[in-house]
Amino acid sequence: MNTENLPADTPETLNPPPAQTSALDQKILLNFPGLVVRKDLTNGLKQNAVVPTYVLEYLLGQHCATDDAEVLKSGLDSVKRILAKHYVHRNQSELVKSTIKERGRHKVIDKLTVELNEKGGFYETEFTNLGIKRVPISDDFVRRHPKLLVGGIWCIVDVTYEVSEDPKSSPWQIDSLKPIQVSSVDLEAFMKARTAFTSEEWVDVMMQSMGFNPEMFTRRAKLLTLARLIPYCERNYNMLELGPKGTGKSHIYAEFSPHGILISGSEVTTPKLFVSNASGKIGLVGYWDCICFDEFAGKDKKVDKALVDIMKNYMANRSFSRGIEQLSAEASIVFMGNTKKSVAYMLKHSHFFDPLPDKYIDSAFLDRLHAFSPGWEVAPIRHELFTGGYGFIVDYIAEVLKHLRTEDFTGAYKKHFEIVSEVSTRDQTGFEKTFSGLMKILYPDGQASPQEMEELLSFAMEARRRVREHILRIDDTFKRHDFIYRPLDGGPRVTVLTPEEIQYPTFANPKSKPADSAQEETESQEPAPEAPAAQEQEALAIAPEPKTSHIVVPENTKGWSYRRLFASHLKGARKITISDPYIRLFFQARNLMELLQLIHDLVPEGDEAEVHLITQSDPESCVKQEENLNQMVEAFDGSRVAFSWTFDHNPNFHARSITTDTGWKILIDRGLDMFQKFETGPFSLEQALQDARLTRRTEITFIRAND
Repeated sequence: MNTENLPADTPETLNPPPAQTSALDQKILLNFPGLVVRKDLTNGLKQNAVVPTYVLEYLLGQHCATDDAEVLKSGLDSVKRILAKHYVHRNQSELVKSTIKERGRHKVIDKLTVELNEKGGFYETEFTNLGIKRVPISDDFVRRHPKLLVGGIWCIVDVTYEVSEDPKSSPWQIDSLKPIQVSSVDLEAFMKARTAFTSEEWVDVMMQSMGFNPEMFTRRAKLLTLARLIPYCERNYNMLELGPKGTGKSHIYAEFSPHGILISGSEVTTPKLFVSNASGKIGLVGYWDCICFDEFAGKDKKVDKALVDIMKNYMANRSFSRGIEQLSAEASIVFMGNTKKSVAYMLKHSHFFDPLPDKYIDSAFLDRLHAFSPGWEVAPIRHELFTGGYGFIVDYIAEVLKHLRTEDFTGAYKKHFEIVSEVSTRDQTGFEKTFSGLMKILYPDGQASPQEMEELLSFAMEARRRVREHILRIDDTFKRHDFIYRPLDGGPRVTVLTPEEIQYPTFANPKSKPADSAQEETESQEPAPEAPAAQEQEALAIAPEPKTSHIVVPENTKGWSYRRLFASHLKGARKITISDPYIRLFFQARNLMELLQLIHDLVPEGDEAEVHLITQSDPESCVKQEENLNQMVEAFDGSRVAFSWTFDHNPNFHARSITTDTGWKILIDRGLDMFQKFETGPFSLEQALQDARLTRRTEITFIRAND
C-alpha cells in the first residue's frame, strides 16, 4: 500500500507490513551491515519530520538494518521517538530554546555548519533550524567530522544553556555531538564487499538503493535510471534529459545526496550560479557536486544571454570569469525538462532541443552536453515501481560516489575496443565521460569483462550521438560523424545508432546539409557499414506487399503495435494458427485478445477468418486460464473471427509463431508478450493504444511457411 498520502497516525504508517526478504536482500544485509535500510520504511516517517531522506535513512540504518520483524518494529519505534522528541521544526525554534534554558540542557536534531573565527582562533557553529549562531565548538569535534566545515552535517547535539559573566560570550554550549549522516566512508571495504555480487545483482542493488523495484525494469530501463547518478561521481559532467511529466526525472536530484541541489531553471542568476562581482563570493558551482536545473524546458522562460555565455565556457573548460579573475569549479550540470510532443513528431518536424528556451538552442552550448538521456523511454512513476527491499542508506552511497569522483575510467574500454570512425573531440569526451561514470557506478574497481564494457560503451556512444544528430538539424556547419567501434580481438565493426533512428528511419536524418560538406565527408571517410535503420526500413513499414524479413523491436521504445508489425502479413488470411505455450496469465490473454481484434479489423465485412490457438495448460491457474479463453470464444461468436483453442501437452513445446493459409509463418521469440507492464484504467492511453506502451526487446522473422 502506498503510504505517501496517509495521515501520520494510521496503522499502515505506524506498523508497515513486513516485506519478504529476498536472497538479494539477505546478501545486502550480510555484506553491508548497518549501511542499508528497507526502503519502504522512509515514507511513513517523512510525514512527521521535514528532514532530508538521507537523514531519515541514516537513522533507519542504525536501528532497522535487519530482516527480523520484531527488531525491525522496535527499531522503527525508536526512530520515531527520536524524531518526535529531538527534531527541531523552524516554527518551534523559540519553544526549543526555552526548553533548553529551563532544563539547562536538551538534545536536538539539527544541521550544523562550522566556520573558523579567524580573529579568535577558534571554531563557531550555526544551527540551521534552531537559529542560534556563533556557538563555540570543540576543535576535537571538527577534526573528527571535517564535513562540518564543508556544507555542514545533520547531528544530534546535546546543547546546554548558561549565562556567562562575559556578555560577549555565547550562553549556548555544545556538550556532545553525534553526526546522523555518514561522516566518513571506508572505500576499500566498499570495494571488497562489491566483489560478493555478480554484475546483475549489483545493478539491482543500485536500483533498490534508488528506491526502485528492479523486477519492474528492463535492463535498458535500469541503465537509463542509473545514468542519473553519473553527475554525482563524474566531475564536470553535463547531461540533458527531456521526457513526459511524471517520470521522476528530478526525483534523484532532490533528496538522494547532500552534495546535489535542485533549482528551478528560471530562478538562477549569474552571480548566484558562478560569482558575485560585488562580494567576490563564488556561487553554487563552487559548493555542490551536482546542480540540477528542473523545469528547464519552456519557451516562456526568461533567460539571461550573459548566463548562457558564461555557462558555455564553464561546461567546456571548468572555468568561468566575470571580468575580474578566472575561477574554476567541479560541479556537474544537469538539465531536466518536459516534452509535450511525441518522439516521431519532433523527428519529423523539428529536433529534440525544440522544447528548450530559444537562447539555449545554441549549437555551441548544446555541443557541451556529454549526454542526452531519452526521458520518454522511462515509465511514469507509479506505486508498484518502488521497492520494499533493502538498499544503501542514500547518504552512504552518496559519499561513495563522491569519493569516486577522483577516479578516471574514461580510457578503460581501450583495452578491448577501438573507435574506428572519425569523431570530434567533444564527441569522444562526451561518451568517454558517460562510460567512466557508469563504470564507477557498476564496476567501481574497474574490473569489468569485455562484454560488460561493450554494453556501457555502446550506451554512452548512443547518448552522445543523440546530441550530435540533433545539433546537425539546427546548425549546418557541424560535420556529420558516425559512431563506430571495433573489438580489438578482430570482431565485426559495430555502428551505434539511437533507438529512435531504428524505429523511425524515414524521419531520422537531419533536414538539411550543405552539398559541399556532404561531398567532403564522402571523399574523406571510408564507407560506413550499412546501418540497421536502412536494412530494416522496408520491414518496419506496413507495406501493401508483405516480404520475408527479420526485424528487432528495441527494448524500451514506443510506437510499436501488432498492426504495424503483423498487419501486412495477416491481411487476406482466412485460416490462422497461433502457437504460443504462454497464454496463461491475464495480461497474456489480453495480448491475444488485441491480436484477435486486429485480425477482425483486417477481415472484410461478409467474410470470416478462422483463428486457432495452440497453447499449454498452467496447472496453477488452469481453471482461470480456460475461463479466459472460453470468454474470448464467446466474445467473437457470430463475428468475422471464429476463434478456437486447444492445449498441447508436449513438454518440449516452446516455439512461438503465427502461421497463415496465405503461406506466411511469423516466428516471434517472445510471442505476443512484447510490451512492458503499464498503468491500466479507463483513461489510460497505454491500455487504449499499443504504440503508447514501452516495449521489451523482441525479434520477429517473417518467412514463407514452406521455406
